[in-house]
Amino acid sequence: MARILIIDDEELFRQMLKQMLELAGHEVDEAADGAQAIEAFKRQPTDLVITDIFMPEKEGIATINELKQEFPALKIIAVSGGGNKMCGFEYLQFAESVGADHALSKPFERQEILDAIEELLA
Repeated sequence: MARILIIDDEELFRQMLKQMLELAGHEVDEAADGAQAIEAFKRQPTDLVITDIFMPEKEGIATINELKQEFPALKIIAVSGGGNKMCGFEYLQFAESVGADHALSKPFERQEILDAIEELLA
């Protein structure tokens, strides 16, 4: 299966998603924000990144932008349960415009994330 990096400041969400993905056969790394994630990715690259949009230190949009500039082939899924609007753009739509390959609103169904991962890594 794949090696996946989960970036989210909510520890409970990270743990739940990590457990779900490991049960599906994936190897999972975690980071609490974008700054930690960039360091973790450079130490141990992954096949796919799942990142929240709203986080302290380095938020998701900046993280997506930086990862895509350095690693254009990297597959990224943006997730958010936060606010829906940002200057007329939906946050998840904006995340896709800066490089996210897929976007999901929290909460999402288990099968939604698994299908997105399978589609991006196919």
